[in-house]
Amino acid sequence: MKLKLHHINLSTENVGRMNDFYRNVMGLDKKTEGLPVLQKNKGYGGDVSFVTDGDIQMHLAQKDVNAGFNSGQFVNPVSHGHIAYRTDDLDSFIAHLEEQGIPYSNWGHQAVEGWRQIFFYDPDGNVIEVHQVNED
Repeated sequence: MKLKLHHINLSTENVGRMNDFYRNVMGLDKKTEGLPVLQKNKGYGGDVSFVTDGDIQMHLAQKDVNAGFNSGQFVNPVSHGHIAYRTDDLDSFIAHLEEQGIPYSNWGHQAVEGWRQIFFYDPDGNVIEVHQVNED
């Protein structure tokens, strides 16, 4: 099971302002290809802007402190943001978390079409996402 940093998600009250900052001040490009398709009717319906440095994406997401409640999950990835890794074997990673006694929220395909996602906390309460893209 290989993990690779995929994106950093920042939660914001103003997606447009954050998009302008990261594009105009930081010089990041608007990401247009290979973007996730958000499932906006399954607990989170906020706006998201995608920018990139060419390697790593940033997802600038509208803050929603109720997304966890609305989706029935105990980890809310858009209340304060998260860091995300992509894996080629999510089932093995889940088994690893269970062996380590780390609880996680299994969002499955609930937030992004074609991605299986889990979210959990590091020891300081930062949210971590690990996802796998469906092959089909």
